[in-house]
Amino acid sequence: MAFGAALYFSLSYEPIIPYAIILSGALFAIMIWSRVPYILRAVATFMFGFVYACAYTHAINTPQINSTMRDANIIGDVYKIDFANDKSRIYINTDDGMHVRVSLGQNLGAPNVGDKISATATLFRPAAAYAPATFDYARWAYFNGISATGYISDYNVTNPAHGFSVNSIRDELHKRSDSFLVDSLVLGYKNAVPKNDDKIWTATGIGHVWSISGFHMTLVGGWIFAIFFLLFRAIPYITRRIPARIPAIICAWMGLLGYLFISGLDVATIRAFLMTSLVFMAFIFGRNAISMRNICMAFCLIFLINPHYVMQPGFQLSFSAVFGLIWFWGNTQYVKRTRVQKILRAIYVTIMTSIVATIFTAPFVAAHFDAMPIYGLIGNMVLLPIFSFVIMPLVMIGACGAGWAVNIAHAIYDWTLGIANWISDLPLSMITVPHISNTAMVCFIIGLMCIVFIRATRWRENYIIGAMFICAGAITVAMQPAPVFMSTYDNELVAMRRADGKLEFNKVRASKHYFAFDTFLQISGNAPDDTRHKHKCSRGVCEFKSDKFTLMYTQRFMSLVKNLENWCADDNVDYIVSYLDVDAPKCNHKILRDAFIIYDNGRIEYVRSNRRWHNRHE
Repeated sequence: MAFGAALYFSLSYEPIIPYAIILSGALFAIMIWSRVPYILRAVATFMFGFVYACAYTHAINTPQINSTMRDANIIGDVYKIDFANDKSRIYINTDDGMHVRVSLGQNLGAPNVGDKISATATLFRPAAAYAPATFDYARWAYFNGISATGYISDYNVTNPAHGFSVNSIRDELHKRSDSFLVDSLVLGYKNAVPKNDDKIWTATGIGHVWSISGFHMTLVGGWIFAIFFLLFRAIPYITRRIPARIPAIICAWMGLLGYLFISGLDVATIRAFLMTSLVFMAFIFGRNAISMRNICMAFCLIFLINPHYVMQPGFQLSFSAVFGLIWFWGNTQYVKRTRVQKILRAIYVTIMTSIVATIFTAPFVAAHFDAMPIYGLIGNMVLLPIFSFVIMPLVMIGACGAGWAVNIAHAIYDWTLGIANWISDLPLSMITVPHISNTAMVCFIIGLMCIVFIRATRWRENYIIGAMFICAGAITVAMQPAPVFMSTYDNELVAMRRADGKLEFNKVRASKHYFAFDTFLQISGNAPDDTRHKHKCSRGVCEFKSDKFTLMYTQRFMSLVKNLENWCADDNVDYIVSYLDVDAPKCNHKILRDAFIIYDNGRIEYVRSNRRWHNRHE
């Protein structure tokens, strides 16, 4: 089902499927009919994922602006705030029916959730992907209901907030605690951790603690269950009628439901909550709590909520780790052990859990972040217990109003950060990996599936087949050539690869293409924070030469007429790229438009931006 949806989202054109909803219902009926052969059900499931993604895409129909709007006056209601360490972002539901996300200047204080404001803003249309098989921000914004992004230079509150909502509670907790630990670990704000600290946590392999998921749900649910279990055990009227664990589980579930909404309803949090709910139900009804059936049910529920989740890092990392852990620990049976054996068993479980989760999430981490932490096992063994048993409980207590607990949590955080900094300073703590194409990613996923969905009578064959697919994916990544020239869709920003592998840009700053710099660096095998070298252009004309072709590029405000005639007549000039939209009937075959990348052999690969979320259908 996920492969079917991924195929739809990855197509270079918008398919036309009439009666998609009716067809998806018919395919769903085939999927659940037990008498249908497995192969036919697999095909129907794949088609259902494709058709359902198509139908869902056309149903939401998120409005988007057509072009950049500078110094525009927008009026609307603030419905959400994403507090960050540097620049906070506010989400506004405008009076003309759009949802915009804008950054606040450092000198601007954040309004309250529910305020009606009038603001002067610069808005940009969400940008399409800057290279094949890379992050498509326009698609992400479309499926998250965002019509435009930008920044605010000034605003006025025309009508203060009235009423009550979950986001207003989160806003109040943020202001009361005034702590980035509460913002991250309780309220789910992803950018609250200082950027320099965040790099250190990522290098130590425990960056996942800042994304509320199963780790946090397990801790919070376990504490609530323990408190109510001890409470109900002390009430004989209850324990004589039902086991104390049942009302304790119900209370823990209700507490986690509140935590789910307070934390911002992220996809990883929803997955963890659904899994926890299924585990609680299994405990109540005496069924097996750790099973593939439960994780598959959670997978399907989240897919039906929003099929685009399958393309997001949180969904992929969360489910890949859980699939691997259930595969590895699912058949574990209870064995009576001594105290020493229990301690050794706990150490073994911790080590193997970290190793299995790292292996199963490795392809997705490499694909989305183009880097891998080497000392993740050490980081998880040393630092994760501190977060689990010290920092997290103190932060939860502090979120309830205890300022002393927050102060202690920050002191312990600073001490823990010193340990993490020592680990991240070890040699090769983070290694940059090559860009992973869609073909390689499919090979990795199929290889892991062959290992997870294993038949006991054919384990050797499945392991061999899985290893073959994983090796094929690794070979594909190793053989993937790096592009030598890249351009944005409006040709405003271009990057050229030097002989030493470093990139040179025609400009070192472009607010309209903020993510393009990181994308171009990553697909070229460079770290995203590498220095942005400036390409020296003569009078606004940049020349790029390789062994196979010569390309001429003109910057903004450059007169083209004379140069264009000369380049058209010059047989040594193979390609012409210009920031301005030019038309030359005699050499249109030389002119390159839209977003594209060029490889060393001269092959051109265009980045398609004609899907529904690219706003080309209006």
